[in-house]
Amino acid sequence: MKKVLLFAFLLGLTSFAQAETTRAAADDRLQHAGAVLHEVMAAPDKGIPDEVLEHARCIAVVPHLGKGGFVFGAEGGRGVATCRTPDGWSAPAFFAITGGSWGLQIGVEGIDLVMVIQDDKGMERLIGSKFEIGGDASAAAGPVGRHASADTDWKLNTEILTYSRARGIFAGITLNGAAIRRDDDSTQAIYGSDIPTRRLLRGDVPPTPSAEPFIDAVRNAKQQARAAE
Repeated sequence: MKKVLLFAFLLGLTSFAQAETTRAAADDRLQHAGAVLHEVMAAPDKGIPDEVLEHARCIAVVPHLGKGGFVFGAEGGRGVATCRTPDGWSAPAFFAITGGSWGLQIGVEGIDLVMVIQDDKGMERLIGSKFEIGGDASAAAGPVGRHASADTDWKLNTEILTYSRARGIFAGITLNGAAIRRDDDSTQAIYGSDIPTRRLLRGDVPPTPSAEPFIDAVRNAKQQARAAE
């Protein structure tokens, strides 16, 4: 009986340690995602155009995406997303990204990935928790600059605009074949329960304190871009 109780105690201790590690990693991801967006929008004459930000339904960031033709380690392929709600930007949802090809970035040690979901259809894809870019959801490399060119259709008739930053260079990127799925472990670690992605991105759940840097970076992206002009 004592051995059984000891085993149960050790198992519980291990589970607690694993949960704390997962939570720390998720908190770190939120911090880095906010920093990525802040740094991108603060760069002079670069960044995501105002027109794109004004019409964005959701913004997703994967800090330091791993190299290897889109074959990532667990940490390198995980990110966070937030969507517009009537009360502002939603609590972040956690996701993982795997597979696909990533244009000219193959061979780079790591990139920061930003995805701008442009319409309700794209938002529903994200809420659905599992989809393929270029398959289920249309995507294209997004325009770069403070303002989209007047002679360019910046919407590109696509649901998602994708960007990358590698070695200080910010540019559009293609992500055909990349799969997006819900990150259950991070969701459980941050929110304490398996809250559906729909509830998070619809604004039914308040953001945690650790999410504030990321939410603030999204909220202030447009103002920051104008300050950098």
